[in-house]
Order: sequence, then structure tokens, then C-alpha cells
Amino acid sequence: MGIKQRIRKVFREVKMFVYRKFLGYRNVNPTFYFGGKSNVSKDLQAGRWAYVGPNCIIYPKVKIGDYTMIAHDVSILGGDHVFNLPGIPCIFTGRDILKETRIGKDVWVGAYSKIMAGVNIGDGAIIALGSIVTKDVEPYSIYGGIPAKKIKDRFQNAEDLEKHKEMLSSEVSVFGFEDLCK
Repeated sequence: MGIKQRIRKVFREVKMFVYRKFLGYRNVNPTFYFGGKSNVSKDLQAGRWAYVGPNCIIYPKVKIGDYTMIAHDVSILGGDHVFNLPGIPCIFTGRDILKETRIGKDVWVGAYSKIMAGVNIGDGAIIALGSIVTKDVEPYSIYGGIPAKKIKDRFQNAEDLEKHKEMLSSEVSVFGFEDLCK
């Protein structure tokens, strides 16, 4: 490993130590990484090698799986205002119970996308740039648009899909990256 990679590794480890220890992100894996400043709830749960890009807004009760990438300017929010009480302005009705949002393993959420709180995004899914996700997303599929709809499957045959599922379910080092966090 060259000097630049060592410096980058140390910087990354120190930065995430500070986030976990002093900024309160206690439920994220040591290999999880914030790419820049974002507004993220302290109860965020994130798995191995997950990434959240800069300028994201993430409400409470969000779980992110291993190897998931959330690009810059993504928001996971909404669904919490009571709006159906006649005779009372929305500003005074309070908030409903916020549902848990689950984002599976190896999900890629494109920049500027919006995800409604309470949605489940299956393992291996891809959310296209600028999409608005209002409903659950099938595993290993590609969704896009406003509102997001299925465009196609991520893998074109069952053999590739099974190979990918097997890799995601293993606890072994993937491509040697686990060695970086020791």
C-alpha cells in the first residue's frame, strides 16, 4: 500500500471514529462512511461498506444494508404529518408515527432521489437519478421516474442473480476490502 493510500485510510478511520464516538452515530459499522456533511438522524443503522454522500437528509428509523451507496443530495423523509383532521390546519395537527425505512444490501440510490419514509427497498436494487420512491422496491430491480416505477431487472439470468445473492449472504472478505478495517 502506497503512502497516499495509507494517509487516506488513516484519515477515513479518524473521521468515522469522530462521527461514531463524538457525533453519536453508534449504530454504523466501522467501515461505513459519510462522504460529506449531511443532516442524518443519529439512530441511523448502516452495515459494512455502506456510504452516504454529501448533502443528504435522512429521517429517523432508517436501516441501510451492507455495500449500499446513497449518492449526494438524497432525501429519506416525509409521511409523518397528519393532514386529514377537518377543521384543524395541518400545522397544528401534529405528526403521525414515523414508519421504519429499510434499504437492503448492495443498493445504489442515485443523486437527487427522494425516498418516502416507511418504504422498503430490496437487496440489490438500483434507484435512478432524481427518482421519487413512494412504494416498496423489488429486490434486484432498477426503478426510476416520478413516481419511481420498475424499469427492468438488474440481472438478466438466474445464474447471475444467484451468484450475486450468494456473495451478499457471505460473511467473508469481499475483494480483500475487509483487511482495510483491521
